[in-house]
Amino acid sequence: MRIQTIRLLSGLVWKNKLKSSSTPWLIGIFNVMLFVALFSGYRHMSEQQQLVSENSREVRQQWIDNPDKHPHRMAHYGYVAFRQKFPLSFFDFGMDRYVGNVVFLEAHRQNTVNFSEASLSNGLLRLGEVSAGMILQLLLPLLIFFWGFDLIAREREEGMLRLLLTQGVSWPELIIGKSLGLFYLSLSIFLPAAVIGLILLSLNSLTGVAPQVFMSFLALTGSYLLYLLVLSLLAVFISARSTSSRAALIQLIGCWLFFTLMLPKVSQLVGQQLFPAPSKIEFDTAVEEELIRQGDSHNPDDPHYQALKDSLLAAYGVDATQQLPFNYSGYVMREGERLSAETYRQHQERLVDIYHKQQNVVRLTALFNPYMAVKNMSMAFAGTDYTSFHDFEDQAEYYRYELAQTMNELQIEHIGNQVQSSADKNAIISRKHWEAFPDFQHRFLSFGQMLQKELVSLMALLLWLCGLLTLIFSVKYSVN
Repeated sequence: MRIQTIRLLSGLVWKNKLKSSSTPWLIGIFNVMLFVALFSGYRHMSEQQQLVSENSREVRQQWIDNPDKHPHRMAHYGYVAFRQKFPLSFFDFGMDRYVGNVVFLEAHRQNTVNFSEASLSNGLLRLGEVSAGMILQLLLPLLIFFWGFDLIAREREEGMLRLLLTQGVSWPELIIGKSLGLFYLSLSIFLPAAVIGLILLSLNSLTGVAPQVFMSFLALTGSYLLYLLVLSLLAVFISARSTSSRAALIQLIGCWLFFTLMLPKVSQLVGQQLFPAPSKIEFDTAVEEELIRQGDSHNPDDPHYQALKDSLLAAYGVDATQQLPFNYSGYVMREGERLSAETYRQHQERLVDIYHKQQNVVRLTALFNPYMAVKNMSMAFAGTDYTSFHDFEDQAEYYRYELAQTMNELQIEHIGNQVQSSADKNAIISRKHWEAFPDFQHRFLSFGQMLQKELVSLMALLLWLCGLLTLIFSVKYSVN
């Protein structure tokens, strides 16, 4: 192929399209929509980040200000963990508006992450919000197809195609050249949004504590560039294979409907049918039933804990728990917390595994659907996918378990066995212990963790690019 010929063809597409009165208007409208989406998304994200920071400081201060008391009371007093917004979440909202943001952490109980933005808003939010990611994934492809459907088909209809080919231009040069011209047009919309996004990202206060966000931004930008190039090649290839402009437009609109509406919905339904997940009531019931079988740490006559008591008395050669060198009640609470946390973890892992299998069904459709590939990668690198949310759940549960067990250890170490109740004066320890326990800090996923989850989507886009290039060079075309 001749590079000069490809450059000439791409430049002609650029110039001819800009001569149309509608093209500058369309570029301007899309840029305005993207700027509004970016700034409104950034403003909302910043407000949420500020709200989380303020509430986190308040929760921490309230925890520290607790007076001297029994440590198990502090375990039940609990803590509140807040999910912080990833600095790139303003670009693609993903699942962010529909998953919870706050969870109450207490001993012996794993609570649900609550207060999603959708649950606190009116029903209009459930129809979806306009983000920069949505515009680039859904609306820009329509514009690319509108610009590209007649690039070759119209020349065939007007008889100009045969003349062009007789001048020595090959089919691959023609298709790739016009595709690059179409791609450059799409960049007039994408690149300004990318620049604005980078500026906003640099201004965010959390970017400094999450340096991996710049790698995520580069990967996000690369994903969209690859997506737009694939769409440009697809539009011009279908135009070259169609007998008329009308036929090319119908095929491209059909592709858009199939990619963005039909296949995603069908794949979700198939995933849910193949791997059905239990409801929250079923999940909670299963966990509760297993915990009941294991025993109740608050019941002194429970068989499991009675056997534990007998083994401790025998091991230390004493006749009563009051003679043990540590607080027996704290020991029992620690054992009960360990068992309940392990039970919950096993059930939770099985549930998450079902969710991942459902998502994998959808993720594999990226091999047939470039829209799903870029959608998955966009949410992952923006920190708004399910993996990011589940990571917060894991961090919150780890913190809850450490809090409960730390309070149990304080009870074991500082409270004697002669204490009859938590209200006893000798059952109270200093409030300095509350301050010594660290604050909850939500840590974001690393770039490597984000990329690892979406390698299939990345490979899918690359396969689409390689497949289209192979077709462009191998398929036979007609000038009539």
